[in-house]
Amino acid sequence: MDIQTRIHQKFTEKFGGRGSVFASAGRINLIGEHTDYNGGYVFPGAIDKGIVTEIRLNGTERVNLYSADYDACVSFGLEEPDKPAEAWACYVFGVCRETIKRGGKVAGFDAVFAGDVPLGAGLSSSAALESCFAFAINELNHNGIDRFELARIGQSTEHNYCGVKCGIMDQFASCFGKAGCLIRLNCKTLEHKYFPFDPSAHGYRLVLVDSCVKHELASSAYNKRRLSCENAIAAIRKNHPEAGTLSDCKRLWLEEVRGEIPEEDFLRAEYVIGEVQRVLDVCDALERDDFETAGEMMYQTHFGLSKLYEVSCEELDFLNKLARRMDVTGSRVMGGGFGGCTINLVREELYQPFVDAAKSRFEAKFGHAPKIYDVVISDGARQIA
Repeated sequence: MDIQTRIHQKFTEKFGGRGSVFASAGRINLIGEHTDYNGGYVFPGAIDKGIVTEIRLNGTERVNLYSADYDACVSFGLEEPDKPAEAWACYVFGVCRETIKRGGKVAGFDAVFAGDVPLGAGLSSSAALESCFAFAINELNHNGIDRFELARIGQSTEHNYCGVKCGIMDQFASCFGKAGCLIRLNCKTLEHKYFPFDPSAHGYRLVLVDSCVKHELASSAYNKRRLSCENAIAAIRKNHPEAGTLSDCKRLWLEEVRGEIPEEDFLRAEYVIGEVQRVLDVCDALERDDFETAGEMMYQTHFGLSKLYEVSCEELDFLNKLARRMDVTGSRVMGGGFGGCTINLVREELYQPFVDAAKSRFEAKFGHAPKIYDVVISDGARQIA
């Protein structure tokens, strides 16, 4: 049974009749990790896994929300004190509140939703949920909010209702995703450009290898790294007040303050400055259909994330080293780190040997097999029925 049919059956059971159906996508990021909150470039794309909701206005000022995945129903009002206790429902509540703050109308509604984004894999199921409901609420209430602001609504939901000070990349990819294209996004200006991306036409496949681990220090370590970046840019601005974010900085400017900041802060900033340039290099390479250069940049990113930014872990380093030994074109940790997936650019003839080896060797070392997800670059937020 496909996800849309499953949702409709639940909608009929819970609320009767039929609603409108909307969907939004999870995302991958080919390169450009931890650059979004530093005002740099990222290179994401929406994928063929996401969140689907069937939704209908109910003529009241209350939201009745059913999660088919959690098999749980929540009802809440639309004022600030009405925030639900359930963490999953706070994403939808936050979208409602952030829409209202921007002058948008939010009438009460009934909705059933479900997703097929693997949780904990770094594919941004939360951004898919936020973008799906931001788009649906905007359409049903005829608010006319553009996609840029819908992405900001999702980001503000994370900041103000879910406690995550994320950048804009995930929500932007979910709102602006286009089938067959990656998006080079300047996270400071939101200037963006679509790049056609069809690895299969050139004999490659994009595959995620999910370690199925998530280490507990991830959220606190994330905040600590943001602070390191803020410390580094504050020191650089003393000499170069024109520097707004680390993405504006030259490597030489960072060297000038090496003795003034902790070595840890220096290493974090060194990674970010290098990563911003790697995004541009990969975009240039793909315009020449040079997948080998793009893949080598991915390996450089993994090295930086592991040794300079220190957000990898034993499991992810193992998968990356295995990919290198097997002559996989490109491989790196994707997402915040400390678990989740590696993203791998694999020549077609190496795909099955690599997948088989990743499963068997990882299980032999860590006691469980990784999960494998093939990636199809797809459309973002949209109405489908």
